[in-house]
Amino acid sequence: MQEFTGVWVRDPRIQKEDFWHAYMDYEICIHTNSLAFTKKSSCVRRRYSEFVWLRKKLQENAMLITHLPKLPPKNPFFSLNNAREIGARMEGLRKFLEEVVHSPVLLSDSCLHLFLQSQLSVKKIEACAEGRSRYTVSEAVHNCGSGNKRFQSLSEGNMEEEEDDMH
Repeated sequence: MQEFTGVWVRDPRIQKEDFWHAYMDYEICIHTNSLAFTKKSSCVRRRYSEFVWLRKKLQENAMLITHLPKLPPKNPFFSLNNAREIGARMEGLRKFLEEVVHSPVLLSDSCLHLFLQSQLSVKKIEACAEGRSRYTVSEAVHNCGSGNKRFQSLSEGNMEEEEDDMH
């Protein structure tokens, strides 16, 4: 059987931080039969700034070993209400992830797997990848990697309790 990894970026949602500040996050779904992934299907929500963090982290960890794809440019005038801009950004994020998940060097990075298959914050991803958490990368992926019932197969309750304990 041929190996495949499908990546979807969809369902943009506006999240309000307070009265004046809002941001958009996106559902990131992975479906694969690749041995590089411990969980074969997952969906998580991520915002653009987390993609920027991921690209920087991958660049630091891979050093000059491999080419890193570009993210869609940050637009200071990005409109949360402009469907064309939102669609273009989602397609750019999808292309970025598509290239990343097909790079053997980048696939060896724990931060990538935690980003794609857990709902951990950036700070908790770093702690887990550096061994400074009470759970392993594999446990984090298996226990909190799906906000979408179509792909969900495991209970998320235990990981949420552990996440709360880390505060």
